[in-house]
Amino acid sequence: MRTLAAAVDAAIATVLAALADGPIGVACSGGADSMALAAAALAAAPGRIVVVTIDHQLRAASAEVAAGVAAWARARGARAEVRTVAVEPRASIEAAARAARYAALDAAIAERGLGAMLLGHTARDQAETVLLRLLRGTGPAGLAGIAARRGPYLRPLLELPRAATEAYVALHAVPVWPDPMNADVTL
Repeated sequence: MRTLAAAVDAAIATVLAALADGPIGVACSGGADSMALAAAALAAAPGRIVVVTIDHQLRAASAEVAAGVAAWARARGARAEVRTVAVEPRASIEAAARAARYAALDAAIAERGLGAMLLGHTARDQAETVLLRLLRGTGPAGLAGIAARRGPYLRPLLELPRAATEAYVALHAVPVWPDPMNADVTL
């Protein structure tokens, strides 16, 4: 478990070392992946981290989860904010939520002058993305999966298994707010 958790610290340290001084955002939903990311970033770069939580308002307790994540981050000396978004109804609620989330994250980057926004995607997210794209009939570009960097967005945990983030939160007693939508296995 320590080796897996140490991989999270190493991945964060590598990414942070490549970034210029200044504030860095961490998008944090409250799940194990983003909480491990936030905790490791706070440990590696105290005073530089801004934790941004997006409340999609898609479930009854979303405001409480967002407030809990922000309070946790502030208790560790981070600047933290909750951005509430309205998700436009369309065929894919996930796509609509993603569009609203990235618009809010783009605004946070611009308003706070963030040098980057770290996202907690892991190798499991990468595999799921490629599989879904295959099932939908993607071309070669879609098979490339999630980019480790796209503009200001960095995914330092992309090569790590989800077990690494789960080990990290367990080892460091980091609280987690699981999202029931992640348990939905329907396509």
